[in-house]
Amino acid sequence: MANVFTSLQSIFKIPELKRRVLFTLMILIIYRIGGHVPTAGVNGQALAAYFEAQRGSLLGLYDMFVGGAFANATIFALGIMPYISASIILQLFTAVIPYFEKLNKMGEEGRKKITQYTRYGTVLLSLVQSFAMSMYLQNLGSVDGLPIVPNPGIGFTALTMLTMTAGTIFIMWLGEQITDRGIGNGISLIIFIGIVARYPTDWLNTIRALQMGSISIFGVVILTAMMVGIVAAVVLMTQAQRRIPVQYAKRVVGRKVYGGQSTHIPLKLNTAGVIPVIFAQAIIMFPATIAGFLTGNVFMENVAAMLSPGNWLYTVLYVTIIVFFAYFYTAIVFNPVDLADNMKKYGGFVPGKRPGKKTAEYIDSVLTRITLPGALFLAFIAVLPYFMQQQLNAPFVFGGTGLLIVVGVGLDTLSQIESHLLMRHYDGFMKKGKLRGRRR
Repeated sequence: MANVFTSLQSIFKIPELKRRVLFTLMILIIYRIGGHVPTAGVNGQALAAYFEAQRGSLLGLYDMFVGGAFANATIFALGIMPYISASIILQLFTAVIPYFEKLNKMGEEGRKKITQYTRYGTVLLSLVQSFAMSMYLQNLGSVDGLPIVPNPGIGFTALTMLTMTAGTIFIMWLGEQITDRGIGNGISLIIFIGIVARYPTDWLNTIRALQMGSISIFGVVILTAMMVGIVAAVVLMTQAQRRIPVQYAKRVVGRKVYGGQSTHIPLKLNTAGVIPVIFAQAIIMFPATIAGFLTGNVFMENVAAMLSPGNWLYTVLYVTIIVFFAYFYTAIVFNPVDLADNMKKYGGFVPGKRPGKKTAEYIDSVLTRITLPGALFLAFIAVLPYFMQQQLNAPFVFGGTGLLIVVGVGLDTLSQIESHLLMRHYDGFMKKGKLRGRRR
């Protein structure tokens, strides 16, 4: 603990790092303020009452990523999700379309092109989603006698599209500013702060539940202990990796000798990250979302009931889909053949394996084996919130996508800050010991 406080003090002893941290905090404050500016023509009170019943649907999942801005129909209602969707689509394109695969291998120039296409895709998706949002709001009618959109029509649609698209573009710009001038991981931090912003409300709900007697002090202690243990497990699994040793042969070029060193390939236990859980949630919640629109349809209501949280069919399908997407997305983002070819090109080899095809097959077999425990752990974290709420009477949602994102982004941000500290001879957050020295 003392090392953490020492590292925090060290941040403000380095002018550049201090400036980056304060700049990042300022940008995040701007984002949170914008998340409370309502879109013109929407009755926020009636909309909030409607969304209270939508927490377990796809809309509730979307609202979590944008920090509650979707439920309040603010100017940031779409959040950064159009950008994330465009990024995933472009990432998939690099695996299946030769043109984008070529761009991905072109280095910095190719990445700039892909970033440009991602921005165009963000604008296009924002226009489509804002149009759908405007039509959705107008079709909701009224809640408890209060119309959600008092003055529907083409004017409201155009204004909503313009406002929400501009809001998403502005959020994208904020994220890029954090990446360039802040501590990095701008887009991830935007999502991170939106999820963390809900935590104070969760603690207030816990206090109210304690006061009302719906949960005991002993229950709160058990929940707290479980949360600490689960967070530690998520950190461990997020950082876990299998290291494949690699040896580089010596090469003589002129009078210089290159290579000869030993290194390793770090294969993460969870290469796909949180993407499999997001995809699985979107698929499993889709029937319930459609049933909410088609009120009175008996078939859809029965399907939604069968796929509701806590039902055995829901749990089995949810786990199966997560495991499937863990393997699917890992196969897309990690190509053992390209890795083996690059190693062979620079004289690298795995001891005991022939360079080329045999090396690729070995890496692929190792990756296949370690992906299974990572996928099963993702599934466990995904179903955890329903267990805690039903079996332990937790007055809040803990686990799932939100926890994985918060831990992952938190660790990445600490690594970014630590790299700045270590460059200036200060101990980072993940190191033990005292301050190693002052700036030189």
